[in-house]
Amino acid sequence: MPPRLNPSKESSPQRAVLAAVQAQTFAPVYYLHGDDDYLKDAAIHDLLAGALDPASRDFNCDVRRASEMDAEAVNDILGTPPMLAERRAVVIRDAGALKKAARAQLDKYLTKPASDTLLILTTPAGGKTDTALSHAAETLNFEPLSPERVRKWIMHHAQTVLHIEVTADAVQLLQQSVGNDLQMLAGEMDKCASYSLGRNSKATSIDGDAVSAVVGVRRGETVTDLLDAVARHDAATAVKLLAHVLGQPKVTAVQVVMMLTTQAFALSYGRARREAGVTTNRLPAEFFSFLKETGGYLGRPWGEAATAWTKEVDGWSTHSCERALELLLQADIALKDSTVSDAEQTMMSLLLALCALRSRGRKAA
Repeated sequence: MPPRLNPSKESSPQRAVLAAVQAQTFAPVYYLHGDDDYLKDAAIHDLLAGALDPASRDFNCDVRRASEMDAEAVNDILGTPPMLAERRAVVIRDAGALKKAARAQLDKYLTKPASDTLLILTTPAGGKTDTALSHAAETLNFEPLSPERVRKWIMHHAQTVLHIEVTADAVQLLQQSVGNDLQMLAGEMDKCASYSLGRNSKATSIDGDAVSAVVGVRRGETVTDLLDAVARHDAATAVKLLAHVLGQPKVTAVQVVMMLTTQAFALSYGRARREAGVTTNRLPAEFFSFLKETGGYLGRPWGEAATAWTKEVDGWSTHSCERALELLLQADIALKDSTVSDAEQTMMSLLLALCALRSRGRKAA
C-alpha cells in the first residue's frame, strides 16, 4: 500500500493531505489530477484511512469508475448517508469520463456537497484537467517527483512501508537501474527487502548487493555509467558496458538514445555557456537550471548529472555537440525502423561514433 509521505519534505499536495489527516478536518470534495498516479493513489489511501472508522469502513466506502456509472448510480452513491459512522467516503476515478446525465448529477451535488461525505474525484495521468471540477473542489496536482526527491522517497518508503533501512549505494543503484517510476521502484524494493531478510533474518537494511542480486544490475554497469563513458569519450568502456545495459530489464536501445540525446543537448548548452564566459564553478548551477527547465530522464539526480558534465564539457566543441545530435537522430530513426533487427549493432556503431568526436577538437575555455 502506498505510504504516507513526510509533510515537511514533500510538495504541497502531500502536505495538504497529511495536514487534513492530522487535523481530522477534511474538505467535502477533493479533486486529484496530475501525471503521477502512484502519488494520487497514496493520497487516496491516506485520506480514506484518516477519514473513515476502520470498524465500519466496509459499509461506508465506495470506489467506482466514472465510465461504469449512469445518472442514477451517481445520485444513489452520493445520496447515501453514513452507516453507524460519522462519515462515509466516495471515490470516483476518471470523473471526466462521466456521461452527460451522470455529470449533471455530479455538478448538482457539487453546488452543495454533503457535510458527512468525503468525495474524491480523480483524473488519470495524461488526462486533461477538468476546470469545472478544480473550481468546485480542493484541487491537488500530483506531478512526478524530481530525480533528487525520488532518492528521498526511496529512503522514506523503505522506512515507513517496508520497515527497513536502505544504504546510500543501494538507493543510487535502485534509481540508476529502475528509474523514477515510483510504482516500479516500490515493487523492486519489496523484493529487495524480502531477499535481504531471507539472506539474514536479522538484516536491518537493503544494501547494494541485494539490489544487484534482485534487479540484476551491478555497480559500474548502469546506463548512467554508459552515459559518463560517452561524455568522456571512453570508447572501450562504453562498448564494454553496452551489452550489460541493454540486457537489463526495463532498458531499451531507444531509451538509451533518448538519455544520450539529453546529455548531448546539455553539453551543447554547457559549451555555449563556457564560450559566453561562464566559469567552471558556475557550470553545475547552469546545468541544473537547464535540466529543471527542460526535464529529461537521466537515471540519477540532476545535481549529479550537472557535476559529471562540468568535468567533461571542455572535451566537447560546438561542432562535436552538433555532430553528436545528428548521429543520435540517425540512430533513433534506425532503431524505430521495423527493418532493423540488430539494435545492439546500431548502438555499438553509435557509441563508437560519439566517442570518436573527441578527435574533432577539444576546445578549452
